[in-house]
This record gives sequence, structure tokens and C-alpha cells, in this order.
Amino acid sequence: MGLLDTLKAKLAPAKDKVSHFAQEHGGKVEHGLEKAARKVDEKTKGKYSDKIESGTGKAKHAIDRLAHKDEGPAGPAGPTPPPAA
Repeated sequence: MGLLDTLKAKLAPAKDKVSHFAQEHGGKVEHGLEKAARKVDEKTKGKYSDKIESGTGKAKHAIDRLAHKDEGPAGPAGPTPPPAA
């Protein structure tokens, strides 16, 4: 077993815990992100609004990915395979 395989095996339980946390508390985390973004935007007087909005969006997307919200009943969302001829 290679080094990467060993690391993946050891980190799998942590990944599962983080995923479970994101599923259980994703709404609270996103609310906290929004609240923090508003506060930072207020303190910087709107000077970095676009960067704050972009960073907040990326963080929310990461939470969604961790919670596997982009998965449907058939598995992860991704490119659709071409139809069989």
C-alpha cells in the first residue's frame, strides 16, 4: 500500500465525521457565514463587498459538497454519460 492509500485510509473516518456534521448543521454553519460576512462588510464599509460575497459563496458551496447535497439518488452530480446507441 502506498503512502497516499495509507493517508486516505486513516483520514476516511474524519471525512465521514465532517460530512455528517455538515449534513446535521449545514444551515447553522451557513447562517454563521452570512452573519460574519455582514459584520466584516460593515467594518470595512463595503470596500471589499465583492470579495466577501465571493468567499462566502465558495464557503457555502464547500459546505454543500461536504454534506453531499449535490448527490441525487443515482450518486454524485457530474457530467451525464452519452446515451447508448
